[in-house]
Amino acid sequence: MIPLIVFLSLGLAILILFEWRERHRKADTGASKQAPVSGCCGQHLVCEREKLLQPLDHPVYYDDEELDAFAGIAPEDMTDEQTKAIGEVFRSMRAEDVSGWVRSLEMRRISLPPEIREEALLIVREQRLAVDGQ
Repeated sequence: MIPLIVFLSLGLAILILFEWRERHRKADTGASKQAPVSGCCGQHLVCEREKLLQPLDHPVYYDDEELDAFAGIAPEDMTDEQTKAIGEVFRSMRAEDVSGWVRSLEMRRISLPPEIREEALLIVREQRLAVDGQ
């Protein structure tokens, strides 16, 4: 009886360990570091469309942790240095990452200055049109 209990306990511990590892692996994976979608259909625009429309359940960082200092600051209250810092991160982004970045900023309560927001929304619209049009 005792070996059965030990065996079941060991199995349960291994199952919990794998589940914990999988959850942390998913949480630590940034959008620019994600592995290709398993079972990809080969039509990458379809896969990209799924990625554009996929909701985030946690913020994804794009090497922009320093922007967390601007959480809760209204765009009109940002200094020129803060606006410049956000603009530098934005200009370093790949177009296909902008949509996820904007959603991540919203989850982190970081507002975009109006000129950057307009430019970011334009890129997101262009990305969606490109995906929908193909």
